[in-house]
Amino acid sequence: MRFQLLGPLSITDGRDVAVLPPSKPTALLAALLVRPGAIVSTDRLRGAVWGEEQPTTAKAALQSCVLRLRRLFAKYGIEDQAVVAVAGGYRIDADADTLDLLHFRRLVERAAGAGADSELYALRSALALWQGPLLANVPSELLHRDEVPRLAEERLRVLERVVDIELEHGRCREALVDLWEVTRVYPEHERFAEQLMTALYRLGRQTEALAEYRRVKEHLRDRLGVDPRAELQGLELAILRGERLGPVDTGRRPAAPAALAGPVEDAHRAPHAEPFTTTAARPRPEGSGPAPHAPTAAALPTVPGFTGRAGEVDALVRLLTGGPGDGGHAPVAVLSGAPGIGKTALALHVARLVAGHHPGGSALVQLTHADGTPRTAEDAAAELRRVLPGGAGAGPVLLVLDDVVHPDQVRPLLTGHAGAAALVTSRTGLAALVATHGGTVHRLGALAPEEAEAFLVSALGGERTGAEPAAARHLADACGHHPLALRIAAARLLTRPRLRLTDYADWLRQDPAGRLSLADDPRTSVPQRLDEALGRLSPALAEAHLRLAASPYEPLTAARAAGVLGVPAETAELILEGLLDAGFLEEGLPGDFRPHALLRAHARRAAGSPGGRSQALPRPPLPAALR
Repeated sequence: MRFQLLGPLSITDGRDVAVLPPSKPTALLAALLVRPGAIVSTDRLRGAVWGEEQPTTAKAALQSCVLRLRRLFAKYGIEDQAVVAVAGGYRIDADADTLDLLHFRRLVERAAGAGADSELYALRSALALWQGPLLANVPSELLHRDEVPRLAEERLRVLERVVDIELEHGRCREALVDLWEVTRVYPEHERFAEQLMTALYRLGRQTEALAEYRRVKEHLRDRLGVDPRAELQGLELAILRGERLGPVDTGRRPAAPAALAGPVEDAHRAPHAEPFTTTAARPRPEGSGPAPHAPTAAALPTVPGFTGRAGEVDALVRLLTGGPGDGGHAPVAVLSGAPGIGKTALALHVARLVAGHHPGGSALVQLTHADGTPRTAEDAAAELRRVLPGGAGAGPVLLVLDDVVHPDQVRPLLTGHAGAAALVTSRTGLAALVATHGGTVHRLGALAPEEAEAFLVSALGGERTGAEPAAARHLADACGHHPLALRIAAARLLTRPRLRLTDYADWLRQDPAGRLSLADDPRTSVPQRLDEALGRLSPALAEAHLRLAASPYEPLTAARAAGVLGVPAETAELILEGLLDAGFLEEGLPGDFRPHALLRAHARRAAGSPGGRSQALPRPPLPAALR
């Protein structure tokens, strides 16, 4: 059983919640729980229960109230939760497993030493424990006057840190979701107003940012007779001048190197990527004045807990730091592979490692809209002109062109920035691009088993994984050593510190393709990522994938595929090549193809046949799109 203090005072067994009725025993319990493990004096308790109008027999009345509270515990089967009488008062003992307030504080404490993503998950889990107005069912003026503001301040500090992390990583839209409400509920909290103005300005919403400043200024003058603090006034002036903003001042070491950020949309989002900010404008010469339409220039985002891919990292770093390649052309590398396999993470990790060799700046450009449709080359080129306006004298430039669907999206960008090195990520191999512009191709597969285990150690900590080393290996296997799956599994475990790795791995193995998702962010989901990837294929090719991956054959050959699909062997070979190029198959020996374990599980789940039989699926027509 657990007491829930962060909302209406209640008792829960994890399934059912009993909200306590407004009463004197409820007030007494609240007065003890807000100071768990501490001795609360009888004077304080009487004030919490009766206020200033205390009964003449206050001592006996308090003892009677304690007895009623103990009977309440017996009613809910928690007689072992004792209200202890001590010299001068009473005490109730609790820990993070029996009181949500202490669970909240433990999550916050653990988050402080974690990486940015892990910290964010832990802090959001802590905030999720708050279930409405504090002590709404507790009839105590003293507690609402003295204790509720103190506890609410703990929540606001955590929320402030959450927003700082979002802003540090360019996730301005996510930050707005939290900020609109909290700035209205706490209009005097100038730090939240500052964060809201910053998020709006970086999204290019300068007018709204200035309107927020006027709202705060009017409120402070009308209610308190004061002006906004100097930091808020300075922010308003910077927005009016169209200046670039400095990094978020969190009082901590920033998660990424300090950089400038300006008033442009923070990202074109792709379904598989964080809403990163395009980056790295060059400093303006002294005396050039403010830039009223300054480009976005935040540092390329970090990839928390990046693990493995040592061979690819070394090869890419050598490529991008070795100067022009054959014929004097700037180097180009294509990173291809299945959905969620870590292409963007590798590109960003390498781009940050070689940033010093590209003083002209770096830019991350998403080549796919949030709905999965490709952006035009003209649209992407216009964005690059905004974020990288410098001329040839600015120095070498590095482009990170993410989630490319077709070579024609990229060719004009490479031609327009002839001296720019490029990291291009795509689910396809982009052979036609390599044929015309050269470059290297790195096809990414699942992590090696030891790399997957190393990632779990990095994300969960050596203490937790060291306590269950075999379970950590089994969990990595259940995730198919797939980077996105591993990140989701680690995030779930970070928010459930008491959950054993063994139990979670066993649960996950029952339905890996359906259970690798996060409840608080449906976009972070293996099944949704795979569904979205299927949606990019032609209907015939998508249907062929489902039938082939749900079949019992391992490996797949043209002859076996022909039998499953009911098409000639030549057509089956074309289909397999198409699925290989789209990232849905891996090739071992020539002519032997295998889908990733998660893709196979997803296909079997989609086919509605746990045994892998897909006879109910209609046979695909001849894939004319492949010819």
